[in-house]
Amino acid sequence: MIFPFLEPPPLAFAHRGGAAEGDENTAEAFARSVAAGYRYVETDVHATRDGVPVVLHDATLERVTGGQRTSDATQRNAEHRVTGTRRTAVAALTYEQLAEFRIAQSSAIPRLDDVLDAWPQIKFNIDVKSDAAVEPTVKAVLRAGAGDRVLLASFSDTRLRRMRALTEGKVATSLAQREVVRVWLASRLGTRLKLAPSIVAAQIPRSIAKRRFIDHAHRLGLQVHVWTVDDPAEIAGLLDLGVDGIMTDRIEVLREVFIQRGLWKESQ
Repeated sequence: MIFPFLEPPPLAFAHRGGAAEGDENTAEAFARSVAAGYRYVETDVHATRDGVPVVLHDATLERVTGGQRTSDATQRNAEHRVTGTRRTAVAALTYEQLAEFRIAQSSAIPRLDDVLDAWPQIKFNIDVKSDAAVEPTVKAVLRAGAGDRVLLASFSDTRLRRMRALTEGKVATSLAQREVVRVWLASRLGTRLKLAPSIVAAQIPRSIAKRRFIDHAHRLGLQVHVWTVDDPAEIAGLLDLGVDGIMTDRIEVLREVFIQRGLWKESQ
């Protein structure tokens, strides 16, 4: 099956919309990356207590919002004990309660369906961060008619198997963590693997982006996308190794390397 999500490599991904600018996974961050010419945006999804998929990396709000609460009711419903400190959990809030919080003191936490609707020309690499977010994410993608411009990702093998079943294998997915290990072992042994038909990419950290792994993934018909790379020399080295996509927080840096190498496409 051909998945339109993938274009001829290499692909440039704005990681969380370009997190180096001081905010991440916000409408402002996505607009900034699109204005810079990016066609691929990496993002993350959690689900609220009432099942709304929201664009956010962390399971709790402290890092991106400071955990500032605007009402006693929000505090009572959101706090729980984590390693002896009080944290504000996304899964403990309704969407109405979550909407009271701001990232960098100004930006609302977006709903996934709003993001998909706002940028119909953009391809979203969606990392599903919790079991509770699996079905809401898939429903939002299908409801938006965005199956051709989404790749579903997760570290969890269980979540990815569930998403592949819910989408009947018609939406592109990446390898999960254990699947990456299987491909790495196969690259050492020189063996082939049978992979789910919707798997189109191995998305890996820099530490395992070695030529043997990359070459073997290519033999399996997979693209290799590496995260998160912000240094121009590292970006150049990975391109020389033959990676197919790079995710960066520093969107201007990655774009400049692509431009210097004649890789930046007009459509980006």
